Amino acid sequence: MPFTVAQLAELVAGVAEGHASTLITGANTIENAGEGEVAFAAGRKALDAAAVSRASCVLVPLAFDGQLTAAIIRVSEPRVAFAKLLETIYPRKRLAGGIHPSAVIAATARLGSGCSVGPHVCIGENTQIADGCQIGPGCVLGDDVALGSLSILHSHVTIYDRVRIGARAIVHSGAVIGADGFGFTLAGDHYEKFPQVGAVEIGDDVEIGANCCIDRAALGVTRIGDGTKLDNLVHVAHNCSLGRHVVVAAQTGFSGSVTVGDYAVIGGQAGIGEKAKIEAKAIVGGKAGVLTSQTVHAGEPVWGIPARPLRGHLKGLAYVQKLPELNVLVREIRQRVVELESRREQSPG
Repeated sequence: MPFTVAQLAELVAGVAEGHASTLITGANTIENAGEGEVAFAAGRKALDAAAVSRASCVLVPLAFDGQLTAAIIRVSEPRVAFAKLLETIYPRKRLAGGIHPSAVIAATARLGSGCSVGPHVCIGENTQIADGCQIGPGCVLGDDVALGSLSILHSHVTIYDRVRIGARAIVHSGAVIGADGFGFTLAGDHYEKFPQVGAVEIGDDVEIGANCCIDRAALGVTRIGDGTKLDNLVHVAHNCSLGRHVVVAAQTGFSGSVTVGDYAVIGGQAGIGEKAKIEAKAIVGGKAGVLTSQTVHAGEPVWGIPARPLRGHLKGLAYVQKLPELNVLVREIRQRVVELESRREQSPG
């Protein structure tokens, strides 16, 4: 449904200026927005783009002092406010209420009120599904699983036995939670499986991307803290402990028993070695390699393979860029030394 600029401003506690009655039917980037769409501009580059944007409404910072032909909404944090508007303009699709007749649900499982269970879902013994959960087609939940209220499992999510997931979690398609950790013991000339008998505990407001794998602990618990967000194709191995509000980009892999502090940021394709410790608010750059048992200190940005403080990494890159020049210089010096040695040998006496 369309919203007026004034209505959108009220939703984000902003101040509307200009054509407050203009109808907004969609949202877009500041560069691509057209008539009837809202966009946001926070940085200087985006604010410059707003001057020529065709958007009908633009969210701007409170201190914005420019002139736009579009209506504006002044807010303290344009990006945050824009995210809230996206949820309003494009409400999340909900499954049809109730239980699809093809679902297989154990007699001892318990579902709260207002739950939706899609086609071909399997729910195991003693599993507890809290109020308002949505379980998409083809999901499999094992025995003794707990799923908190208002959580969403998209299609074909697999949750093994004894996994606990908090409230308002979102798990995207293809994710596997609670599979065995990679534990084997060399017995003579072959490997024996080390039984993985631990559990997985996931906090409230966690989002887990498509095709992520979170392994159960060998003993104890693999833990994901409240508010943590995992991008697609992230692997969390057995006995890892990720803190609250950690952000992990795609294709990152955590080896066993890694500890990550609150509000840490992990870039894409990072590799984290066994028993490494990443402290609170540390930043691990994309493709970085954190070595086994290495500690990344609180608030520290690291990069490279092996991961090291960003300043040192950039200095190393600068030296690498100079290697061709240094190679030429070394060749010239070597040639000069040869010439000097030759002259000395040829000189009389």
